[in-house]
Amino acid sequence: MSDDNNKQDLKPQGIKGYLLPAVVVAFSFAVIYTVVVAIPNLPSLKSKPSEYAIEYIEKDKDGSIKRDSKTGKPVPNQAGRGRAIYAREGCFYCHSQFVRPQDRDFGSRVRAGDYANETPNVLGTSRTGPDLSNEGGKLPDEWHIAHLKDPRFYTPGSIMPSFSFLSDEELKDLVAYLQTLGRKRFDDPANRHIYEAYFPEADEAFWKASEHHKPNVDSAAAANAGAGIYRQNCAVCHGLNGLGNGPNALAMAKKPANFSDPKYKKYSNETWYWRVAEGVPGTRMPRWKLKLEPQQMWYLVAFLKTLPQDEKPIIEPYQSIDSAAWQSQSALPAGIVSNYEKLSAGAAKSGTGGSTNAH
Repeated sequence: MSDDNNKQDLKPQGIKGYLLPAVVVAFSFAVIYTVVVAIPNLPSLKSKPSEYAIEYIEKDKDGSIKRDSKTGKPVPNQAGRGRAIYAREGCFYCHSQFVRPQDRDFGSRVRAGDYANETPNVLGTSRTGPDLSNEGGKLPDEWHIAHLKDPRFYTPGSIMPSFSFLSDEELKDLVAYLQTLGRKRFDDPANRHIYEAYFPEADEAFWKASEHHKPNVDSAAAANAGAGIYRQNCAVCHGLNGLGNGPNALAMAKKPANFSDPKYKKYSNETWYWRVAEGVPGTRMPRWKLKLEPQQMWYLVAFLKTLPQDEKPIIEPYQSIDSAAWQSQSALPAGIVSNYEKLSAGAAKSGTGGSTNAH
């Protein structure tokens, strides 16, 4: 009897046996499609292109879209081709393209409409490298091409791979894309206050402010203030005593300046200040006017003037970042101590040793 019951249980159940699982599977796919595809593409929910949105499609003079004669697909412009290379090479694995409210020094914040033409998006989720939202217009094409070919020449220690295997045409397309990122925000007069330091016309106002905050750069007090600023910002590359032998210098293809070189004797106060403010293109030296106040840079000038620039440069071994060694390396060479003593004696004699008043 039991065998007969088992045989009945093994009989095919027909279409009814598969109906419920089929309904569940179909419903699941319907929900996924609705949430992932249908709802995001509703016209009422799609963001309209903002005034900063980038066009990646080639257009005729009358504004109509150019299409491939064989496939009928829109023809990408140079930036569009570069964007395809950017995605193909996985640049978005390390670089993000969105400025968040808590970000500083990344430029103007971005909005949803800025990405209306980005399909698929390459916003990225990591910042192993810097954010590129507002990279366009800050550096020349030649710099970008050289940086793509040899990243560590411009950023020692960078883990960015070399893209020297790209053809010249591909490099130009990729750079064209990079130059579009945030370029419209950069060129918008309403955002000038954010990017002021990058515009040439800002120089006049910058120099006026610099002269207004200029202390007595020949005073011991100014030099001592500059020594602290130097050690906090510059010593890691130029060395504690300005001999170009800081811990970072070992890994740099373009070595930091050794300020004991006699050629620096010819530098005027204004030349020192200009170099500190503008940095050195093609090296790791940044434009310090983007980070330091004018008075702080003048204090740096006062300190740099105390470094010995005698008959020949002083050559010392590279310094270490080991905490114990760092203290022993902090001792000033005899030449610098002598300069400090002369400076202090002269300041005391003239009664200006503690003066840092602006001219």
